[in-house]
Amino acid sequence: MSDTTPGKGGPAVTQATQVKKAAPKSDYKPADVSPQRRVQRSFAIRLWSIRHSRLLEWFYSRFADMFLLLHPLWKGLGYGRVEAPIKFVEKRVKGFMFDCRMCGQCILSSTGMSCPMNCPKQLRNGPCGGVRANGNCEVEPDMPCVWVKAWEGSRNMEHGDTILTVQKPVDQSLRETSAWLRVTAQSAAAREAAAKANTGAGA
Repeated sequence: MSDTTPGKGGPAVTQATQVKKAAPKSDYKPADVSPQRRVQRSFAIRLWSIRHSRLLEWFYSRFADMFLLLHPLWKGLGYGRVEAPIKFVEKRVKGFMFDCRMCGQCILSSTGMSCPMNCPKQLRNGPCGGVRANGNCEVEPDMPCVWVKAWEGSRNMEHGDTILTVQKPVDQSLRETSAWLRVTAQSAAAREAAAKANTGAGA
């Protein structure tokens, strides 16, 4: 069954457009998801980040290494204690660069520096079937499809093929937590486990 219906003497109308037109009108405008807000921002910074995905991949790799070097400090202070100030910085930096929604499960390095949480349907494994002919979103016609841009950005990256990795569903319990700290703690635990395994093998 098709999601589009032929318009009278014009282009096909998507189901999302029909639903939007049929919705009751009110003064309520969602500040974070309204098309007007996205149009005003013109997606300029987000699109810049995607165009420069290779540079940001290089920077993020070194940033992650630096954060991992600071693991003893985070562990000594307590990850729970440093969560609030780190999250404050992370939210503003990534919000400015990528329109980050702080899902706590950042996969920017696997999606060409295009945050999949900006997709109105929050799809984590590729675009829906409603991408418009011009590459824009079905739900928000003025917004370039997040996944079309993710593919473009991934083609510039050294490890761009990680976009093909199937992502797990979003764990809502991690929302508004620091992905920087979570990834650092996981990397530190993996490094310590590998060191113990090597020690055991050499004994």
